[in-house]
Amino acid sequence: MSQTVFATPFIGREEELARLSRVLERAQGGEARAVLVAGDAGVGKTRMLDEIAARASHSGMTVVTGHCVDLGDVGLPYLPFTEILGVLAADERFADALAAHPVVDRLLGAGTDASRGDVGGRLRLFEGLAALLADLSEVTPLLLVLEDLHWADQSSRDLLRFLLSRGFLQRPAGNGSGHRLAVLASYRADDLHRRHPLRPLLAELVRLSAVDRLELRPLADAEVARLVRALEDRPLPEATVRRIVERAEGNAFYAEELLAATDAEPGGMPSGLADLLLIRVEQLPDTAQQVLRTAAVAGRRVEHDLLRDAVGLPEDELESALREAVGRQLLVAGDDGAYAFRHALAREAVYADLLPGERSRLHGAFARLLADRGHRAETAAERAHHYRESHDLGEALAASLEAADHAHRVGAPAEELRHLEAVLGLWESVPAPALPSGEGSDRVALMLRASAAAAHAGDVHRAVSLTRAALAGVGQDTDSELAARVRYTLAGVLMNVDSLTAAFAYSSEALAMIPAEPPSPTWVWAAATHVLAARHVGDNETALRVAHRALAVAEQLDLTDARADLLVSLANLEGEGRRSPEARARLQEARELARRAGNAPVEMRALFTLAIGAYEAGELAECLPWLAEGLERARRAGLLSSPYPLEMRYLQLLVLYTLGRWDECLRTATTDLAVLPSSAGFAMGPALYVALARGEKDVVERARALSERPFDWMAALVAGVVLTDAAALSGDAEAAVAQLRSSIESLVDDAGSRPDVTVRLTALTLTAVADAAAGARLTGDESAARRWSAVASELLEPARAVARHGQTGVPQGPEGRAWLARAEAEWAWATKGPDPAAWEATVAAFDFGDVYELARCRLRYAQALLAADRREEAAAAARAARETAVRLGAAPLLERADAFIRRGRLAPNPSAAAGDRSVTLTAREQDVLRLLALGRSNRQIGEELFISGKTASVHVSNILAKLGAASRTEAVAIAHRERLLEPAPGTSD
Repeated sequence: MSQTVFATPFIGREEELARLSRVLERAQGGEARAVLVAGDAGVGKTRMLDEIAARASHSGMTVVTGHCVDLGDVGLPYLPFTEILGVLAADERFADALAAHPVVDRLLGAGTDASRGDVGGRLRLFEGLAALLADLSEVTPLLLVLEDLHWADQSSRDLLRFLLSRGFLQRPAGNGSGHRLAVLASYRADDLHRRHPLRPLLAELVRLSAVDRLELRPLADAEVARLVRALEDRPLPEATVRRIVERAEGNAFYAEELLAATDAEPGGMPSGLADLLLIRVEQLPDTAQQVLRTAAVAGRRVEHDLLRDAVGLPEDELESALREAVGRQLLVAGDDGAYAFRHALAREAVYADLLPGERSRLHGAFARLLADRGHRAETAAERAHHYRESHDLGEALAASLEAADHAHRVGAPAEELRHLEAVLGLWESVPAPALPSGEGSDRVALMLRASAAAAHAGDVHRAVSLTRAALAGVGQDTDSELAARVRYTLAGVLMNVDSLTAAFAYSSEALAMIPAEPPSPTWVWAAATHVLAARHVGDNETALRVAHRALAVAEQLDLTDARADLLVSLANLEGEGRRSPEARARLQEARELARRAGNAPVEMRALFTLAIGAYEAGELAECLPWLAEGLERARRAGLLSSPYPLEMRYLQLLVLYTLGRWDECLRTATTDLAVLPSSAGFAMGPALYVALARGEKDVVERARALSERPFDWMAALVAGVVLTDAAALSGDAEAAVAQLRSSIESLVDDAGSRPDVTVRLTALTLTAVADAAAGARLTGDESAARRWSAVASELLEPARAVARHGQTGVPQGPEGRAWLARAEAEWAWATKGPDPAAWEATVAAFDFGDVYELARCRLRYAQALLAADRREEAAAAARAARETAVRLGAAPLLERADAFIRRGRLAPNPSAAAGDRSVTLTAREQDVLRLLALGRSNRQIGEELFISGKTASVHVSNILAKLGAASRTEAVAIAHRERLLEPAPGTSD
């Protein structure tokens, strides 16, 4: 396998090498591992990877390296993996394994699958490569080295995410053991600005148990000094060494460059790295400088033959020039006949020093050479880059369009989008004769295609922008059907970003532009979109009227997929909605029609509606097969990042969460992360619900992060649930009420309808409100008790209204009724006190299948029973809640259950329970407790006791821990009940 040979001695990094050596040993023993190697430019990532690769090769591992290349705003899909496969394909040992996995031929440009245009093959491609690498690791221990991930294209990032989170690292070999494989991937830490696309991927990968992160920090001064002396044959003055060490600041590359520049600048040292590099370049003969400048235009690496043809030198002169460049450590030679710059910064400095005309000429030369080799699809992105930089805009546009087609074929929608945007950006600058011709090649059609690519890639906001641009490009002479298609397309993407009023306006315009007679497919689809938009803004009368008319026309024209789409809409609109038996029959008919027509988006819509209908009917287990079928259909169609599959993923996790299958929920969420777009964070919402219920500390920050992105309704819903529940669990009634109101305000639609989740959020909030009211009554603060009672009544009324009518005018199903029962029980607690009958009804309501909420309600039921002195029943309910908490790993609920059982002396051994209950508060804690009972904040407690607010907070935490209380209010209630507000004699703080 190809390896670069460095003349630079390897110094230092013993600890890092030891860590990586252990990873290789474990990989050779069948434990697949990955390490992400981070470090600033020049710190020595490549040199260390070369050293560990040499050691791996010496120990019997096969080492293969893939490089990411900076191609500006557009990337070459899967480039490092294509490079790796090319090397593997040249090794006869792997011929059988490669033949067994033909899907990877798509990356090598071979095979029929690469040219079919089957975007649904993306997952098959990922799984095929994972399976291939796993099989290869049975032939020989394998080390994959990926360099410069900060330049990786999105498809390569997606594939790496898949391999590490779902592929060979997570799956054992066929014999039950792990795979003999390791992955080392490097990236520039100093290049990762806040919005760099690699950052979210790194955050995901480092959470995986089989992935480690290794940060290369600057070398110690002593190591830099050793390096400098080792690089020079002759003795160096101590002052020179010290000066280099000071200027290098631990960066090995800086040190090498400073040392190399000492003879050229005897009177002083340049301050910038680019200057240092260029000084070394200028020391070369003119021919070698010419070769370097030409190589810089090619990129970080360049094949010998391509460089020879571009530079136009006789072979012997080229070899002499390359020998000079390699000798000066500006280029390094690979075993595969290619040359690479010693460091990317060296290439950047040489490239930046080119004259504009020189740069343009050389880019043009590379573009022509690549074109002369044949218009291979895999070189289209490179040709487009070179043509664009050489200002040959017509060829750049054509190559970009070719690159977009290639990206589409290999299932890389993000790269397809970038190339199409490059086409659109060049459009106005290219003469009309050079513009593409043919169906679908006009500017408006390309904008619609780019919009679809954006939607497939999960960037719905970009899809909206592109469709708006298409609308702006529709002129007076534009065909009315195309103008209508642009408008109803815009309406569709606006619904995906919850801009419902605007969507309704555009769908209305689209429908008005096309006459209903004579019947036409365009009118039917405009009508189908208008039905959706009308339903979203609450105009169900219009939606029903248009849907029935459009369905008749679709049947008349035999538009099978349009019929299916309209049947789904009618299932949502008529009778009791999608959860009724009649609706399900209609939805299954729609699914079959869409499948027959080959319309994947409509088929997925039907499957999602079947699933959500089953969920809303309380038939949780029945909804999982529909979701599995829908996600499989999305995989086959290459639409996993489109809106309905994303909602299916959320619903699938939600069902697993609700059924109490939490570990399965988290495993599925981890798998989903490997293929989800960054904009689909809401789909991981149920995993956040699990995290909150298990007491993970960063869950609130993770929920808040969802709201920092462009507004997304589902993300706002997830954040609202987590943040409201977190506030209620903390016992902060004020914060819970504020969060409830903020969440509802963000989720109210354009028509002013409150969301269905209002009932759930209200019930969660009323828990804290009820505790605050009860605490106030215990302390004799009737004013506060009345205030919280009024707040409870104020919050309950909207929840009752939503439960009765729902967001679509249909009463809520079992889940909504259960949350309303809990809200009513908490309201009763806030206004009158705990009511066992209300909580008994709530427990019965949640028995439809919500395991965690059933347990939480059982604990509240137990509290109400104990207040009514029904001790045996209270003990049974509390034990049932505790058992569920143990099974789920819900530590906070378990702590509350244990504290309640202990305080209530409900344990089977009363004497033990009484012994457990003994609580001793210090005098200072007694003082703090009395002020807590008066409703003082930590700051106010500190001011009254002449201590800091932080010290007061520590005392409060100690009191809560000693009392087994989850909140300040509960602590005060316990203290009153247990008569702990009287100071104990003889205690001290």
